[in-house]
Amino acid sequence: SVSQVVGTSAGSASGRAAANFASQFVGNPYKWGGTSLTKGADCSGFTMSVFKNYGVSLPHSSRAQANCGTRIDLSEIQPGDLVFYGGKSIHHVAMYIGNGQVVHAWNSKAGITTTSMYYNTPTRVMRVLDI
Repeated sequence: SVSQVVGTSAGSASGRAAANFASQFVGNPYKWGGTSLTKGADCSGFTMSVFKNYGVSLPHSSRAQANCGTRIDLSEIQPGDLVFYGGKSIHHVAMYIGNGQVVHAWNSKAGITTTSMYYNTPTRVMRVLDI
């Protein structure tokens, strides 16, 4: 079943490092249009700022980020990969951190948090770090 797909390997060192880096901002606020990992970010601002730390430039739009990097199959997901939601019209991005979990700037109530990657149906996975 789809819910059992959690990735086939532990991922690369850079992917794990990015996932660990992103996870340290859990508990910080969500802010529409924001890009600050500490003062507030929206979903794409969060991933943009995390990857900036690794020398990767991403646009501040989940829809635009969905075209960055290499598209990979959900079964190949590794920590550090970006998970997109929204079908034909991408509206949210999160970062996979392993064990079926993502870290993301979810909404103004939850802030930056971790959830199951299946809180909604993932529609695309992109690898933006060179693995």
